[in-house]
Amino acid sequence: MTDISILLNAIEMVFSWPGIALIILGVIIGVIGGSLPGVGGALTLAIAIPFTIQLESVNAIIFLIGAYNGVMYGASISAILFNVPGSASAAATTIEGYPMARGGRAVDALTISAVSSSIGDFLGGVAILAILPALVTIVLMFGTPEYFLVAVLGLALIIVVSEGDFLRDAMAGGFGVMLATVGVAPMLPTSRYTFGQLGLYNGINFVAALIGIFAVSEMLRLSKQGGTISRGGDIDIGGSVLSGFRTVLSKPITLIKSSVVGLLIGAIPGSGGSVSTFVAYGEAKRASKNPEKFGNGAEEGIIATESSNNATVSGSLIPTLTFGIPGSTTTAVLIGALMLHGIRPGPALFSSQINLTYSIFVSLVACSFIILVLGLLVVRWAGYLTTVNTSVIIPIIIVLSVLGAFSLNSNYFDVFVVLTLGIIGYFMQSYDYSLVAFLLGLILGPIAEENLARSLELSNGSLDIFFATPLRLLLVVATVAIVVGPYLGPMLKQQFGITSEV
Repeated sequence: MTDISILLNAIEMVFSWPGIALIILGVIIGVIGGSLPGVGGALTLAIAIPFTIQLESVNAIIFLIGAYNGVMYGASISAILFNVPGSASAAATTIEGYPMARGGRAVDALTISAVSSSIGDFLGGVAILAILPALVTIVLMFGTPEYFLVAVLGLALIIVVSEGDFLRDAMAGGFGVMLATVGVAPMLPTSRYTFGQLGLYNGINFVAALIGIFAVSEMLRLSKQGGTISRGGDIDIGGSVLSGFRTVLSKPITLIKSSVVGLLIGAIPGSGGSVSTFVAYGEAKRASKNPEKFGNGAEEGIIATESSNNATVSGSLIPTLTFGIPGSTTTAVLIGALMLHGIRPGPALFSSQINLTYSIFVSLVACSFIILVLGLLVVRWAGYLTTVNTSVIIPIIIVLSVLGAFSLNSNYFDVFVVLTLGIIGYFMQSYDYSLVAFLLGLILGPIAEENLARSLELSNGSLDIFFATPLRLLLVVATVAIVVGPYLGPMLKQQFGITSEV
């Protein structure tokens, strides 16, 4: 089947019933979850995943893609209205969005956000669809040894994503790898760390772990906050939808450039929207003819951050689908959804399951139109979403988490996993242990172990198999560079007297 016919089949699947209805529902749920600070993308998807069990795999994934996109847009609502970003990726939007809202132009700001998010989504989805044939060729070059090396490269990224104490983040990653080893070993009929409990023979359920580490732990944190989610004052919902629409269309260069930034940075594992939005914002300010307006409600700032934010979704799906390396915590949860529906990231998604891959990126384009319509319809009452009291949110999320965990395999052991890891996740956050590092270990640990065993079986135990081709050597060099770079760089600068001063 040619690429064009696959694309047409994907378009038909996404825009027919029930595909389009599931995408709309997903976007609505995502907008609600994204607009509530403390909820965000990973938690929203983690709660939604168990309720997709009865859906076909394609329908389940495009529903979750809709929710992912909705979250990325929804996070800007509370950022603009109350200076409280719904997620880290919307933090840059507060810089210009909140001053606009305080100045009586909330509708302008929300409209700019909706239109920019929509266009960023559209450009990102179309760009990936355009390069997908080339991406297929590259992915099919990877075999078992390459996937082991990619998994090790992903684990090495713990150094990159580390924002505080590296030792703590390494311990968090090691804890994730340790949990992933529970159950029957790959390639061998040997049980590990099961302690005679039948519930552990199949290992720790990945989705249950995600629900616990995100949903329950976050609700424990919110329980200490009290009051409303936004914790902000009243905002005058003033401005014009038409004015905001015209403003976005008058800045095509900022739109395109910021979307490209989001797409490229999103493809780097461990970066995500929180990095791409600030980079896009900085570039917009640098290129602006009126940089002095930035910080006081500059429309260009919102255009840059929101178009970059949603284009990041497309970029983050590249490492997620090709190598199983999450580009963000939300895509880590998405990997859990893929696995729940029997879909493994890797070559299969670009050969036997290529229809699913095309459907995913076509759904991104569909989301762009839905976000535009939905965003323009809700700007007048969007602020009410951010005034929900935590005493209402917390019990709802906890109940949904427990129900979702039980629905995975209809047993109480998964409920126990959710509650236990929820408590552990709460203390990990309290003491600054990285949840991203934990997820990298939990996801990539089994991939590395399984492909290591297969590779050594193919080579009769020889490690030469990992250096046999230029591609494998490149992956080894990249891993070594990531590991030693943070330490070797400062040493070289000191040795040669290089300073960062200009």
